[in-house]
Amino acid sequence: MSPSSTSRLPALAYAAPPDHGLDIVYLDAAVLLVNKPAGLLSVPGRGDEKQDCLVRRIQAGYPEALIVHRLDMHTSGLLLLARGREMQRRLNIAFATRQVEKRYLAVVAGRPPSTSGEIDLPLAADWPNRPRQKVDRLAGKPSLTRYQVLSHDPAGDTSRLALWAETGRTHQLRVHLQALGHPIVGDPLYGSAALAGKAERLLLHADHLAFVHPVSGRAMCFSSPAPF
Repeated sequence: MSPSSTSRLPALAYAAPPDHGLDIVYLDAAVLLVNKPAGLLSVPGRGDEKQDCLVRRIQAGYPEALIVHRLDMHTSGLLLLARGREMQRRLNIAFATRQVEKRYLAVVAGRPPSTSGEIDLPLAADWPNRPRQKVDRLAGKPSLTRYQVLSHDPAGDTSRLALWAETGRTHQLRVHLQALGHPIVGDPLYGSAALAGKAERLLLHADHLAFVHPVSGRAMCFSSPAPF
């Protein structure tokens, strides 16, 4: 059951996972690709306790590294950074013009009504319950998610999905799947307490990233197996 829009949710505590070093997938003079662990912010948040984040850890070794997109704190997987302002500008254009392909894997409750489909629901901030987002048909921004069911586990009544976020709204995949009636397992914000307790983390992972190299123009494609 979702919380009332008139009652504020308690803030979620942030405890950055231990720093065991960077999981660098690819590195050259222009770009840096890493696997972000679940539970780590992509960029600093508000407050001293939220300064430990992926970009700060990366900049300790690569001070010129700059963010070009983000993953939710609870989401793991492939995150691309630019090395220097000019590379950041070029990659920002690539993301803005949808020249970057991102795919996610998720484990959700139940079984979606079809083996593939689209979720086209506008999203907006749920201000009384920040950081939650919500479906808002009047004031929400257009948001589109595509999904494909990869497998179903009858014993646990869960399904493994491939997801493509055609737009990049905050918590888009999580809110869309909740609205579909199949929230992601382990989600502390959009799932029931029982569902959140079925996993130690949010079962959402950015497993595929493809882009055109900002200098060479070469097509680059990377995969990262989901750790669940």
